Amino acid sequence: MLYKLLHRFGLLTVLLMSSLAMAVEEPRYEVISAQGDFELRRYPALLVAQTVVEGDMDQASRKGFQLLADFIFGNNQASEGAGSAKIAMTAPVTMEPQSAKIAMTAPVTLQAQAGLPETGPWRVHFVMPSKYTLASIPKPRNPAVQLRELPPQWFVAHKFSGFTTESRVAAKTQEAAQWARQQTLTATSAPQLARYDPPWTPPMFRRNEILIEVSAPTKSP
Repeated sequence: MLYKLLHRFGLLTVLLMSSLAMAVEEPRYEVISAQGDFELRRYPALLVAQTVVEGDMDQASRKGFQLLADFIFGNNQASEGAGSAKIAMTAPVTMEPQSAKIAMTAPVTLQAQAGLPETGPWRVHFVMPSKYTLASIPKPRNPAVQLRELPPQWFVAHKFSGFTTESRVAAKTQEAAQWARQQTLTATSAPQLARYDPPWTPPMFRRNEILIEVSAPTKSP
């Protein structure tokens, strides 16, 4: 009986987490080419809320998430009239180092980088729900949080599950960089770590990605 109850509870948990994941908006993109867990994507212009924080990867992730969650849960000024507004949560939470920008003329720089660095500063951001524009979205009251419009971008994405330990992120970053080189794509910025799920999600169900911004391909993939 206990086994059956635990089994049913496990199934209910999986279904609940799946429904919650489906309810969270994610940024739209077009997959230009795909090979296994690798994709070349084209993203449209996006509106993001971002903050820059110090610390190692885990510390920065927590600090950045807390600041951005504080903004979307009400520490903001509504665009119309007084008061604040709650902004829907989105996925993923994305972070990238701010001290390791890569020149457009030096795609091999990424090859020597073991992964994401051990210490910051880091830029952590959420993509804002698509219904908002820079004019209509509530404005953050905390000056540590900024709103930013991103132009259309191209990314190499490497999808993986499990924990995002430093060693695993380093390995996945190298794999993403290698695939980008094989596709003759030129990296234009430091790698980003995107995590789609809350920390209580079982490792096998977690969705993670390494994202590397690249120049638009000069030939069709």
